[in-house]
Amino acid sequence: MFGLFRKNKKEPQVAVSLASVGVDMHSHILPGIDDGAKTVEDSVLLIRSLMDAGIKKIITTPHIMADYYKNTAETIGGALQQLKQHLAEIQLEVEIEAAAEHYFDEYFLELINTDRLMLINGKYVLFELSFTSRPFNVIPTIQQLTQKGLVPILAHPERYPYLSVQEVIDMRSWGCMIQMNILSACGYYGKEVKQSAERLIDAGVIDFISSDMHHARHAEALKQALAEPILINLINTGVLQNNLLLTT
Repeated sequence: MFGLFRKNKKEPQVAVSLASVGVDMHSHILPGIDDGAKTVEDSVLLIRSLMDAGIKKIITTPHIMADYYKNTAETIGGALQQLKQHLAEIQLEVEIEAAAEHYFDEYFLELINTDRLMLINGKYVLFELSFTSRPFNVIPTIQQLTQKGLVPILAHPERYPYLSVQEVIDMRSWGCMIQMNILSACGYYGKEVKQSAERLIDAGVIDFISSDMHHARHAEALKQALAEPILINLINTGVLQNNLLLTT
């Protein structure tokens, strides 16, 4: 879809602002509850990098994983309150909310069945798949979520080597929206992931982009990614729907 509009990669690029995107809806900036920020000072560094890039609102999404990070509304809410208190103390004003990135496991299915998901804006469900093996019941689970009136969002499909563009198209046809990591555009996760991101962009299936910010290395890579032609072109098309999340 966008392949014809790519600029020569050798041409110098001016970094694009994320002001038109507005909302970063996938990050790990809450202190001390997953593999993201460890302290409130770490959190502030990551928040400043997003604000410098033009982000107006942050919806942070700590992991919920049965075997590693069995976070709950209580643990996530407590970390959010701790961070907000620190931001107030240092007089850093930013709109910040919290939901979760749910790992596609048996615990995720339990949370669906018991209505205990951590939702974005009361209806969006961010979830991720295994990086190594294909789950067998993704489409039925997407159907279950949509039947509940929820909107599933698949996190970073470009990072799953077993997932084809057609499979992403099929998931989207069942009501699943698609989020791409900004850092995928600059090859941060490797050449294959960057190529997968390009194919998904060309197929016109990307609904949201986000930082998936964990640490200072991601903050540095964000600057590089914002100068990538494929990302600049994607943002400039106006197809991204991050701004839907500006209001709760």
